[in-house]
Amino acid sequence: LLVLNLLSQLIITMSLVLGTAITTSSNHWMMIWIGLELNTLAILVIIMKPKHPRSTEAAVKYFLTQTIASTMVLCAGTINATQTGQWNASMMTNKYACTMLLLALTIKLGTIPTYFWLPEVMQATSMTTALVIATWQKIAPISVMYATHNHLPQNMMMTIGLSSIIIGGLGGINQTQLRKLMAFSSMMNLGWTLTAFSISPNTATINIIFYMIMLIPSFTLMKKMSLKTMQNLTTTWTTSPLANTLLTLLFLSLSGLPPLTGFIPKIMILNELIMQNLTPVATTTAMMSLISLFFYIRTTFITTL
Repeated sequence: LLVLNLLSQLIITMSLVLGTAITTSSNHWMMIWIGLELNTLAILVIIMKPKHPRSTEAAVKYFLTQTIASTMVLCAGTINATQTGQWNASMMTNKYACTMLLLALTIKLGTIPTYFWLPEVMQATSMTTALVIATWQKIAPISVMYATHNHLPQNMMMTIGLSSIIIGGLGGINQTQLRKLMAFSSMMNLGWTLTAFSISPNTATINIIFYMIMLIPSFTLMKKMSLKTMQNLTTTWTTSPLANTLLTLLFLSLSGLPPLTGFIPKIMILNELIMQNLTPVATTTAMMSLISLFFYIRTTFITTL
């Protein structure tokens, strides 16, 4: 039974990795869609592993949103193929197909306008699964966005990015559950990424990589210290002061506070925006990130009580 359990876990993990690998390395729309579907099916099994009604509910929510997004991706590819005769992802020229693709990728990532599923699914899963959803599951959609960024509607992408920063910041203020807080944090960071994607995709990719690198130790520490709510943070200082200090620094880094790691990609994005004469957008982005800085500082204040 133990061998079967280990084997099933290995198959699921391999499917998850393979799905992302197929999507990131393919140029053909059909292969991109197959990769996205394989990825979704593998994570569904991981979400449903705890035998609990909340896990089942989370899996259903995740399945519906991701299936709609994958269908929209395939539909965008098909519309473009009928117009141009090309199934190549880099040949996206039909404006309706490009708009549909952008909306599909925002559903996949969990940003504005369809972000409702992300906090609910992350809250209803285990800490490890929430980490996978917040990091690994973002790689495939980001890679598709990177491959097609020249053809996606720039103004729409920037608007979605700015809206995600605002909603991510406002949504996180009132949260007491840490996994929901991290979901809104993920949305806010994706807002920064989308804003940068429209002018400098390389800087946007650096931003999301930095975010994922910081998120892994944050979730690992929260799992090790069995932290689920803000209330749990008040007792951690006495039990594990070193882990508590590290978590405080990681939260401040996620908020983009200088001189910590999270500040580097954010200053790069602001620099790119100013270089492109988009100073109002840069100012708005910086001002809106203060909202999220508030809830991160409140969280770190609670940890050091």
